[in-house]
Amino acid sequence: MTGLGIAQAVPPLAARATAIGGSPVREILAVTARPEVINFAGGLPAPELFDTEGIAAAFRDVFAHEPERALQYSTTEGEPVLRAALGERTTARGLPTDADDILVTTGSQQALSLLATALVEPGDTVLVESPCYLAALQAFAFAGARVVAVPGDGDGIDPDALEELVTRERPKLLYTVPTFQNPTGRTMTAERRAAVASVAARCGVWIVEDDPYGELRFEGERVPWIASYDGARDRTVLLGSFSKVMAPGLRLGWLRAPAALLRACAVAKQAADLHTPTVNQLAAARYLADRDLDAHVARVAGVYRERRDAMLAGIADALPAGSAWTRPEGGMFLWARLPESYDTTALLRGVVEQGVAYVPGAPFYAGEPDPATLRLCFVTQTPDEIGEGLRRLAKGLR
Repeated sequence: MTGLGIAQAVPPLAARATAIGGSPVREILAVTARPEVINFAGGLPAPELFDTEGIAAAFRDVFAHEPERALQYSTTEGEPVLRAALGERTTARGLPTDADDILVTTGSQQALSLLATALVEPGDTVLVESPCYLAALQAFAFAGARVVAVPGDGDGIDPDALEELVTRERPKLLYTVPTFQNPTGRTMTAERRAAVASVAARCGVWIVEDDPYGELRFEGERVPWIASYDGARDRTVLLGSFSKVMAPGLRLGWLRAPAALLRACAVAKQAADLHTPTVNQLAAARYLADRDLDAHVARVAGVYRERRDAMLAGIADALPAGSAWTRPEGGMFLWARLPESYDTTALLRGVVEQGVAYVPGAPFYAGEPDPATLRLCFVTQTPDEIGEGLRRLAKGLR
């Protein structure tokens, strides 16, 4: 018999590929890409504040002095010179860290994916904040986790509720963004951090502490990492990133973890991308050696503070009477809750027609969503643009 005959359908996609939706933030950004739209939806750093010359100089130096190394394969764990520099920066901030404690990742989002691969079996329970960073919910869902939200308030996770859930649910890990959280902008107090560390020690659970925004502090005192508290040192994974302080296009993040878990994540990374781009790692290391990143971050934070203040100054007139909102001490986001009769998902289309965008709050919840909530990013626009955006938002919400 010759010929192909009747073609049969190809096998279906994996269930997780169809069961888990895309990021609503990414989808909103695609819809609002028009330049006339004032976009409070994205978590985008202000591009005009990138140190483009400093980063370009770092790349030029790398190609001038070690081009063969820069263009070659690298180790999975990361370039030693960058890991050493990251260890020094972490140590200087109160958490003694060696290069061998660090795995360089392709953005801190990859670190979440690697941890989900290394720690989570299908059906395992993962605890998260309520609301929670959206892409973390995606990463844990792809791993087949059962995601459970821990109640909290303006000071962060409720330690008593956490202990009750850990005892009852026996989770593998707790995921938290304790400083300038995405999406709320809130910061967990030192007392809460100590209590969370104590629960992890007594009850036996991993803590994944994500800190992409911690250096962007405008006011108040720095709060120590959970990883630095007694009882949490041997069970906390600290995630960091250059995306918000250097440039997101470099796709450079890292995780600090105990040795056995770090090794498991390195094996998972070998299966994902072998290693993070060598040239980007060497350029970042050169930048840290030649430039004052802390001074650059301080300048960026000063501008971001002005933009936060502009949003706070106009928010009361933009939102309906009876609304409430956070006052973040740093980071990139403000979280608002409208009166109960409002549904921010249903209202978004009309708001975008007015030339402004936000992210509805509902997708950030692992449990029952609050449809009256929304997230606003205040760092990408100038104060004048923020004022105009808030005027458009008021019109759209009416």
